[in-house]
Amino acid sequence: METIAARLGHNIITPPVFRPSQVPVDVEAYPIAPDGLKLEQVHVYVRHGERTPVGIRLSQPPASIPEHWIMCKTATQFQAAVLGMSRKREFIHTRKKVERVDGVVSDGECLLGELTDLGRQSTFHFGRGLRELYVERLRFLSDFLDNTAEVYFRSTNMPRTIESLQQIIHGLYPTGKYESNNCPTILIRNGRDENLSNNYTCKRLQMLQDGFAQAAATAYNPSLEKLDNKLSKYLQGKSVRVDGKPRASGIMDTVRAAIAHDIKVPPEFKDKAIVDTIERAVVSEWFAGYRTEEVRRLGMGRLLEDLTRKMQQKADLGGGDPLKILVHSTHDTALAALCATLDVFDDQWPAFTAAITFELFRKTYNESPNAQIEFSPFMETTAPEYYVRMRYQNKNMALPICAEEGNHLPGYPEFCTLMAFHKRVKELTPVDWVSECSQTGLSS
Repeated sequence: METIAARLGHNIITPPVFRPSQVPVDVEAYPIAPDGLKLEQVHVYVRHGERTPVGIRLSQPPASIPEHWIMCKTATQFQAAVLGMSRKREFIHTRKKVERVDGVVSDGECLLGELTDLGRQSTFHFGRGLRELYVERLRFLSDFLDNTAEVYFRSTNMPRTIESLQQIIHGLYPTGKYESNNCPTILIRNGRDENLSNNYTCKRLQMLQDGFAQAAATAYNPSLEKLDNKLSKYLQGKSVRVDGKPRASGIMDTVRAAIAHDIKVPPEFKDKAIVDTIERAVVSEWFAGYRTEEVRRLGMGRLLEDLTRKMQQKADLGGGDPLKILVHSTHDTALAALCATLDVFDDQWPAFTAAITFELFRKTYNESPNAQIEFSPFMETTAPEYYVRMRYQNKNMALPICAEEGNHLPGYPEFCTLMAFHKRVKELTPVDWVSECSQTGLSS
């Protein structure tokens, strides 16, 4: 069977036994909402596509994972708008190449942490999956984007997330499905306003996260020590530790990136028992803090507030708010933190192009044009009911905050009432971001 790497023209490597699951949008198995619920708005949070490791690790024999990745042949030519002497906008064409410290330049070489050709392909297919589901199957979105007010696209300020979002947009609305003068806009926020990833401008959050990382090292390094006789030979005698050099998270970053690109890794890193041991330690290091209210507030509170505010606006304005789909290009840390904050995290590191969707539904009361309805001046009018469904990796998430009777659609625990969802988010929303993020902010 042809591998992904082979299709992209890279060296053919037999896929390993243990491999993180990269789940495409499952259009056919998508569960249609029960009768009486109408889809109103969709919020998508997707991790960027496959990339190179963010650091050089395991490059020496016997691991021999390549130091240089020649997997970025697609996006090397650019057209840029510039101002000339006449102060009129002009366009120049440039080419990007990576130069090594010794001056060597190789066509298609990737930077550390860069989206690869495979990552571009998988994010395009993710966007195509969105189109197949929300345009072609559900008829929720327009086939031709003639009103950009229906869509919202935002990315963190990282090349790999921006480029992933470009690919997703191309899959959702390819060239020819919108006018060239009415093209989609990609929004990016300044660092202090960013809520799609851990905000490193929040000193209190960083302090808390450091504390949980130290606690994870104390708790899990003894179990990692038992792997020394199997793994140290790949690290020039060093040990895998939560706080080691390289860190356990860094080692797994390199291994996961290699596996995703069909690059051969040492057999021990295909052993599920070994990988699970390391993953438990790394997941605790990064996400154990999200068991506490304070980390949830500072880490994900503003993102969830942003989400519910837009859903509430849709509920309040109905057709007066044209916004239908919001796609956010983000990172693994945001997806895991979101799941942990809402108590549905599976304690597994999110795969490339993993995605969370929040779908807003309105309960309809016989909107058929042929319905015979008798109106009375004494008839009570009730506000429309709205429900939120969270899905992660094509699976419905029944949120614990909505488990009580009255907080979800009867018989369907995955459909949380917007009121119950909003109530919980309000508890998680920082009242004074600056104050709570100070070094002496609120204690848990």
